[in-house]
Amino acid sequence: MTSGALAIRRLVISGIASLVFLAGCGGGSYQSINNQSPNPTPTITTILPNGKFAGGAAFTLTISGTNFVAASMVTFGGSAPATTFVNSTLLTAAIPAASLVSSGTLAVTVTNPAPGGGTSNSVNFTIAISVNPVPTIRYLIPSCVPAGEQFMNSGNIPLQVGGANFVDSSVLRWNGTDRPTLGVIMQFGLLNAQISASDIAAAGTAAVTVFNPGPGGGISNSLPFTITPGAVEPQSIAVDPTGKFAYVANADSCAGAVYISTYTINPTTGALTSSGPPLSAQDDGTAFVTVDPFGKFAYVVNGGDGINSSGSVVTYSINGTTGALTSGAISGDCDSDACHPSSMFVHPSGKFAYVTYGANEPNSIAMYSIDATTGALTSIGTIAVEGNASSVAVDPTGKFAYVTTDLKFDGTGIESVSMYAIDATTGVLASTGTIATGTKPASVTVDPSGKFAYVANSNSNDVSMYTINATTGALTSIGTIAAGTKPASVTVDPSGKFAYVANSNSNDVSMYTINGTTGALTPIGMIDAGMNPSSIAVHPSGKFAYVTNFNSNDVSMYSIDAATGELTLIGTIGT
Repeated sequence: MTSGALAIRRLVISGIASLVFLAGCGGGSYQSINNQSPNPTPTITTILPNGKFAGGAAFTLTISGTNFVAASMVTFGGSAPATTFVNSTLLTAAIPAASLVSSGTLAVTVTNPAPGGGTSNSVNFTIAISVNPVPTIRYLIPSCVPAGEQFMNSGNIPLQVGGANFVDSSVLRWNGTDRPTLGVIMQFGLLNAQISASDIAAAGTAAVTVFNPGPGGGISNSLPFTITPGAVEPQSIAVDPTGKFAYVANADSCAGAVYISTYTINPTTGALTSSGPPLSAQDDGTAFVTVDPFGKFAYVVNGGDGINSSGSVVTYSINGTTGALTSGAISGDCDSDACHPSSMFVHPSGKFAYVTYGANEPNSIAMYSIDATTGALTSIGTIAVEGNASSVAVDPTGKFAYVTTDLKFDGTGIESVSMYAIDATTGVLASTGTIATGTKPASVTVDPSGKFAYVANSNSNDVSMYTINATTGALTSIGTIAAGTKPASVTVDPSGKFAYVANSNSNDVSMYTINGTTGALTPIGMIDAGMNPSSIAVHPSGKFAYVTNFNSNDVSMYSIDAATGELTLIGTIGT
């Protein structure tokens, strides 16, 4: 035997001896040459999820079981996705969207590498064909808009559809034609879409449906969307001090938002002519409109809907040539001044404004200073009232303010007129007492001489009459006089000779002469208005009067007899 062969033989014998020695150590257990334990065979108990729809997005598969190791690998339908070892009983695998292209059943296994190791049991993962449901629609927000309206002065109108069975690929259809669908919030059953200005250019009714594509799917039931000839539910009217323009605030309950209709006034006949489509007032709720004494700004009071809005006051600048409104600052909300404003009066100086807040607590008057350039309102505080504040007026001298208050919702408070002195420098109000009214006072006005005040009482169907102390502003009752049913608004003509009351339930206007010495009213008759008159205004010339009719969606126009004060209807115009 050569020396080389002998060396090899010794090495082999030595290795065998070493192997035998190792095998005899550790109580007879097996160990590899490099002292590494063999991997166990893995077992799968559950997978989550255990199925998806075909065409779905990438997802993470969670595998629970036993005997997982750091080097365990998941097989998903024959492919090897990226596997993450969490612990010996938990793995995750990143499944790409490409693995979900078609329906079928895929095997999921886990493999542990050698030494030892092996492949687990197989668990099925099901890829099903997605079948979309047929959608159902229950409501539209808004459900109507005035023809030609441009929401927030933009070209498109957002439309929200509430219902069920919407999917990511649901599409809104307008008279059977697809419209841009901005997104679906499936957990709330909401679909957001847009309709264009051309869709609402003319009055009529459109059919709104929602379509879910296949497989499955289909077209929902249809709901009507109404394009009205103009704004609806007119609440308040104001005429600018030049007598050239009139503005109407419309509640538009079906649309939620308040709209402002603008008119030019024929100086000879008093007839109103619409200046174009109504303008969105940028908020919700019952509205009131007024114009500052110099005709520079209009203010719209939005009561809010109690859900999405607590109300606001929106400032508009007035184009002196066309009367067109341009929106400006928004003031007043629950976080600053108060909640749910209802009416407003601008001080004769144009420097201050007063807004009633009374639908909810706090029941108060908000006081504002007015920016002479922009018309924007800046709060200068609030002053509490003893009931639900409904209407405010300031005497022509600007020294005194009067606020009607009704009972609160809980039955507390008083039905009265709260009286205030006005600080000429700051505009701040100081209470000087209260005086009783009739039942449910709705509107207060002061005659142009500043000598008398009148309150329309909605539930007692009468008008409270008062004289005003020129020094203190205190009111003294001189009695009441009957009006129609549910008087809603009272005003006095610029000459101080006549008073008019719009009666909302008897659908007419009560006419009175005013005794220039005592302030007492004398009835001179009644004249028909539209359905549920809500507000009345007299032209600065004293020649014409205008009444908004809540349920007939129009404005009644009247001429005024200069000698008798009697009204004569000259026509109506839609809002």
